[in-house]
Formats: sequence, C-alpha cells, structure tokens
Amino acid sequence: MAKERQEVIVLGGPHISTTATTTTTVNMPVEVSEPDYVTWSMFNTLFMNFCCLGFIAYAYSVKSRDRKMAGDMTGAQSNASTAKWLNISALICSVLMAIVIIIFYATMIF
Repeated sequence: MAKERQEVIVLGGPHISTTATTTTTVNMPVEVSEPDYVTWSMFNTLFMNFCCLGFIAYAYSVKSRDRKMAGDMTGAQSNASTAKWLNISALICSVLMAIVIIIFYATMIF
C-alpha cells in the first residue's frame, strides 16, 4: 500500500502548463510635461496685446496643446517655443511702451 500511495503522490500532483500562461505588457508613454504657455498667452492677449503679439502667441499655444494631445511632441515643442518668444516680445514691447507713455506724460505736466 505504501508503494501505491507513492505513485499517487508522484502521478497525481497538479500539472502546471507553462505554455498556457500568457503575459500582457502594456507600455505606458512617459508623460512629459511640456509647457504650452496658454495662460501666459491669454494674459498677454487680454492685457498686453502690443501689435497683436499676444493673440498670435495664443494661437501658437493652442496649436501646441493640440499637437501635444495628438502625440506630435516635436511639433508641440516647436509651436510652444514660438509662443514663448512671442509672449516675451509682447511683454517687453508693452512694458517699454508703458514706460514711454509714463515718461511722456510726466514731462508734459512739468
């Protein structure tokens, strides 16, 4: 009886088939936080819209956001860079214009 019991233990064990096991790998894209400068462009459009540079920067910011959502990171970075430089230009020109106006009115009074 001991011999039969030993055969049952050896032959009756669970059979695990490695060919039936499948693995699924999901590659999640690394989320890169590239700025699209929409907020800065909106501020420049509303408050410092020197020669419509703020509005043009806003258009490029929206294009950058759309390309980022479509997965075109190269195009998104290009449009974001253009929007950034347009925002910088609008800011500098508007601040300089405000300074010139202040100086002009200050010299007109005296």
